Amino acid sequence: MAELLNGQQRTVMCGDVTCEYIGKEITLMGWVHRRRDLGGLIFLQLRDRSGIVQIVFDTDICSQDLLDKASTLKLEYVISVVGKVRRRVGNNINPNMKTGEVELVAEQLKILSEADVTPFSIGDENANETLRLKYRYLDLRRESLQKNLVTRSKIYQITRNYLADHGFIEVETPMLGKSTPEGARDYLVPSRIHPGSFYALPQSPQIYKQLLMIGGMDRYFQIAKCFRDEDLRANRQPEFTQIDLEMSFVDCEEEVMTLTEGLLVKMFKEIRNVDLPEHFVRMPWTECMNRYGSDKPDLRFEMEIQCLDSVAKQSQFAVFANAINAGGTVRAIVLKGGADQLSRKDLDRLVEFVKTYRAKGLAWYGLGKDGVKCSFAKAVSESELDGIASALRMQAGDIALIVADADWQTAVVSLGALRCHLAAKFGLIKPDTFACLWVVDFPLFEYSEEEGRFVAMHHPFTSPKNEDLQYMKIDPARVRAKAYDVVINGDEMGGGSMRIYNREVQKLMFETLGFTDEQIAERFGFFVDAFKYGTPPHGGLALGLDRLVMVLTDTNNIKDVIAFPKMQNASCMMTEAPSPVDDKQLQELSIVCEEKND
Repeated sequence: MAELLNGQQRTVMCGDVTCEYIGKEITLMGWVHRRRDLGGLIFLQLRDRSGIVQIVFDTDICSQDLLDKASTLKLEYVISVVGKVRRRVGNNINPNMKTGEVELVAEQLKILSEADVTPFSIGDENANETLRLKYRYLDLRRESLQKNLVTRSKIYQITRNYLADHGFIEVETPMLGKSTPEGARDYLVPSRIHPGSFYALPQSPQIYKQLLMIGGMDRYFQIAKCFRDEDLRANRQPEFTQIDLEMSFVDCEEEVMTLTEGLLVKMFKEIRNVDLPEHFVRMPWTECMNRYGSDKPDLRFEMEIQCLDSVAKQSQFAVFANAINAGGTVRAIVLKGGADQLSRKDLDRLVEFVKTYRAKGLAWYGLGKDGVKCSFAKAVSESELDGIASALRMQAGDIALIVADADWQTAVVSLGALRCHLAAKFGLIKPDTFACLWVVDFPLFEYSEEEGRFVAMHHPFTSPKNEDLQYMKIDPARVRAKAYDVVINGDEMGGGSMRIYNREVQKLMFETLGFTDEQIAERFGFFVDAFKYGTPPHGGLALGLDRLVMVLTDTNNIKDVIAFPKMQNASCMMTEAPSPVDDKQLQELSIVCEEKND
């Protein structure tokens, strides 16, 4: 039966019991992690968030009543133990535990809470994920998860201290706002008081933080909850957390980027004892795409994309020549030593791989130990093959993987994905390395075939480059943005921009996006009105806190850094959300649900 504490207090956490406590009487509280009964001697491991310590119930010291009570203990019972700390001796010392040199000899025991047999073994990293998420409160007892959440907490503290030291104030922005469809799908919240009308949960605090700059707050930050109704993947959740900041009286990307670098340098030093460079590499978007086929390139390995257009112009191979004649390109990556590592079956799989990125196919040319292996050898001369090898600086054992396409972006993106796939397959990524860079000079617009118009690559409040303003009406695809993304190890950690603060430029932006005056007024009227009353130059950035925790804790699953995450289908296994609600609640909200036919 469970016992009350009756004023008893914990004096030390389990993981903190070290040699300094030898000979002292202490009180520990926690969960029974392991138990061994050797007759007159019972050993158990007691666990709390700080770690594990060994408890001993010794027949030479304990009363029979105490031994009898200890013999009833089962795994995950919550107990309180009073006793004296003594040094372990001989083989009893465990060098793999922080508390491995000591143990607590129990003198008193209280069972605070009993436990049924758990659905899975606590700490079992291989337990079924669905089962662990259903009983997430048990999964949270896992040491690795607790360490991840402790790291997350440290990031909060470091961020708040750093930004406060740099003159930022923390301001909370509303969760219930106006839907402004220009990005991912909103999560909508129906209003009872205004039937037929809806709030939208924030995809980011973008408009609010700009209004704070207009309101004279000068430097704002917030660790903000954000919501996007989009398809999930390993590093994406429907609700996520941003380190959001905005600064007034800046008209230069460098000021925001330099401040962010300082925060990241401090974060990595304090959490991982890693010295990031004070200033990260800056790389224009076009260069990133040409060299790495991605706007978030992984710089921890080589294998850059190379251009074969000069060779392909004169090619006898119709696939190459046709791509060039259509205004496209021929690009390649070289896998060093890969000619004899990739079988024909492997190469066939790589062909299918690039097709998922819209490439029409993949050609290859390898210099293997048994001679040349080439998918297009019959269509070209030996001198052309030599020209390809020379252009790509190939050596014996190398293999070139080539994509030709009428669309430049399809060619580089498919090879960029293939580059990362091969690096993972052949272990080319340098371990314990953090490769950081800023991607800058993004296009301001991208053309949407689905909508038949230009859309904002980031959002419609991003400032164009001053020198590109002249192209806004005549050639929008040529306009570059004052935007910047920070990338670490091939993952976008965050991004931001200088904002438009001139009402005429903002109007021009909306017009380029195809918005009518009525649409502008309906979607952004309150925001545009604010520009009438004096708007300072301003810019900001949002860092993905969840992704930062992932990279700092070496996990590739975002669920491992969030206390209560959602499944791939955006459902919560533990609470069974989303779930139906009572008809009365729907009636109050003036909502009628349609029945779906199976």
